[in-house]
Amino acid sequence: MNTELSPAELERARAITDRLSQAYAARVVGQDGLRWSLLIGLMAGGHVLIESVPGLAKTTAARTLAGAVNGSFHRIQCTPDLLPSDIVGTQVYDAAKATFRTEIGPIDANFVLMDEINRANAKTQSAMLEAMQERQVTIAGEIHKLPDPFIVLATQNPIEQEGTYELPEAQLDRFLLKEVLTYPDLAQEIQIMDQVEGGDYGNPDDLNTGVNPGHIIELQGYARRVYVDRAVKDYIARIVYATRHTTQILGPGLGRYVEYGASPRASLAFLTAGRALALMVGRGYVVPDDVAFLAHTVLRHRLILTYEAVADNIKPEAVIDAVFSATRTP
Repeated sequence: MNTELSPAELERARAITDRLSQAYAARVVGQDGLRWSLLIGLMAGGHVLIESVPGLAKTTAARTLAGAVNGSFHRIQCTPDLLPSDIVGTQVYDAAKATFRTEIGPIDANFVLMDEINRANAKTQSAMLEAMQERQVTIAGEIHKLPDPFIVLATQNPIEQEGTYELPEAQLDRFLLKEVLTYPDLAQEIQIMDQVEGGDYGNPDDLNTGVNPGHIIELQGYARRVYVDRAVKDYIARIVYATRHTTQILGPGLGRYVEYGASPRASLAFLTAGRALALMVGRGYVVPDDVAFLAHTVLRHRLILTYEAVADNIKPEAVIDAVFSATRTP
């Protein structure tokens, strides 16, 4: 069976993603890295963790993407007293019928924004695992499938740690990508003010792209058919292997700062995200540059650094860059 994408299919995929990119640019100033991560996550069927200080358009970007796809959107503001049932749902007693009925929580949407997920307690965070991994929730023994497509966009604030619960490594690994946002530059800051002042900011729900959830499922099918050569898979495997043997690959200087390297989910993330990225730019095959483009977003939340690294202000990105420099490109 020939699974190679035809030129017509590549052109159709490019046209759909271009419409989504244009809708994003019409509502969100700058933040191109976030645009790539959100679209790749959507096409690869993965979840995205977003880290930034407040006010950098995380919620706007998520709502814009949901509006551009005409998908359902729910925002959950995480707090320490949030219960798992507040997210996944619960059974409610109906006095008139003397029976219980199941009410699904806000997890039942195409796009779920978990705002400040690190403020939710560990029990509530763990309730997200089944939804993120299995695309379903279980309430009173009943399994309820979540809509398709389904993507969790979780945010966390790195500068305020009081009353927060650090995400466990097992849940961090469930996120396909992690994007770290930076402040806008001077020109973008002025553009933001002009856009809001002129009333051009608009409502993300008013977007008219002609794209619907069915188109996203179609794109996901195309992405699965993007060709990945054995040499590229070998490249991915050697990169992930190097994160687990940094002292051997990088030497004791930088290598000693890594306590645990990336799991096989990192290799799979490079594979699926690389396919989505190639499709976005109109290619039916993955190249090593796609893997390098995804380096930080795939690996930064999967490397566990030592306390010494924190004390010496060593960032995961520095280790990742060194690993890529030390790995031969095919």
